[in-house]
Amino acid sequence: MSDAVSPLARPFPAMPAIAGVTLRVARAGYKDWGRCDLTYAEFAEGTAVAGVFTRNVCCSSEVELGRANVKQGRARALVVNAGNSNAFTGYRGREAVDAIMAQVSAHIGCPSEQVFVSSTGVIGVPLPKDKARAGIEAALVAAPCGWEDAANTIGTTDTFAKGAMATAVVDGRTITLTAIIKGSGMIAPDMATMLGYIFTDCAIAPDYLQELLSAAADKTFNCITVDSDTSTSDTVLAFATGKAGNQQINCSGCPGADAFAAALEDVCRQLAHLVVRDGEGAQKFIAVSVTGAVSDASARRIGLAIANSPLVKTAIAGEDANWGRVVMAVGKAGEPADRDKLSIGFGGTWAARDGQPLADYDEAPVAAHLKGQDITIEVDLGLGEGRATVWTCDLTHGYISINADYRS
Repeated sequence: MSDAVSPLARPFPAMPAIAGVTLRVARAGYKDWGRCDLTYAEFAEGTAVAGVFTRNVCCSSEVELGRANVKQGRARALVVNAGNSNAFTGYRGREAVDAIMAQVSAHIGCPSEQVFVSSTGVIGVPLPKDKARAGIEAALVAAPCGWEDAANTIGTTDTFAKGAMATAVVDGRTITLTAIIKGSGMIAPDMATMLGYIFTDCAIAPDYLQELLSAAADKTFNCITVDSDTSTSDTVLAFATGKAGNQQINCSGCPGADAFAAALEDVCRQLAHLVVRDGEGAQKFIAVSVTGAVSDASARRIGLAIANSPLVKTAIAGEDANWGRVVMAVGKAGEPADRDKLSIGFGGTWAARDGQPLADYDEAPVAAHLKGQDITIEVDLGLGEGRATVWTCDLTHGYISINADYRS
């Protein structure tokens, strides 16, 4: 974790324990840092699991195994290593993950495919098996910890611990969702760069949990970007212990299914926003709202073209209301757009309408808006009903400094 906290940081929320989840942290020493860097979570027998993963074809063994093992639907443990991504490490990386899974499954007495492993950090360095083994041994006998300790332990270049929670009434019972996430750079859709974990006491079938998590991720995690780069290790896992005692949710027609789905999406959106707020070097949180597109998918692609534009992001960093750069980004997106129907605005003030600058455009309120930390860019294409919002941050010299020195 970085010593300099992002100006966009949010305080870590008070989050209750989830029945059936036990958290512990330990120091494996993956890097020369004086903090814990291995997180261990153990789950009650019967815990359901679902996951979404990066589509980067150079993904880690952790992602490959997680993607395969999540299909069996049950989880007993999670191990998260910080400081080493174990990606692009060949058979040695796979051996390290297999060893972790075997060590934990032997301790619990469960199939190895019910042990999930994530790693984050530098690419191309095999995870040291001796450090992993010792770290797990230490974690297994460590005192249980809280959510904030776990959130701090999974971080790398993060500047603050990130957590979120929500509740819902399901089958007459209040169920709780808590979540932690890490992510700061190498953030783009197809899972952004993140390791995120959601925990709930709700009883829900694994296949339906997977359906809901995939849908929520599409509206949240896949709508954020910091730098357009998609990581090799991105993973979001949801674990449902079933300890709330509700009638199991199996489909959308079950009591409380809609409420649970809304709470899950809420938690995912909170997490996604926190990742952007900790974007490397970020000074401003930017929401890009696109309306009037030919479809929602087209609106999102246009929004991402704007959000990923270095020229747009540096203009926002410089508090410059250069709406011409937004026009440029719309035009390069490769999506249907009509120059003469396009409208651009900032913070609720339109700068251009129907393809031309407004005659009475007053830049003063826009300039005032851009001096704030939370920025909105509005785009109306005037073509249809498609709409989407994506989230990003500005591009500052801080991003360059962090990534130029990342391995040192």
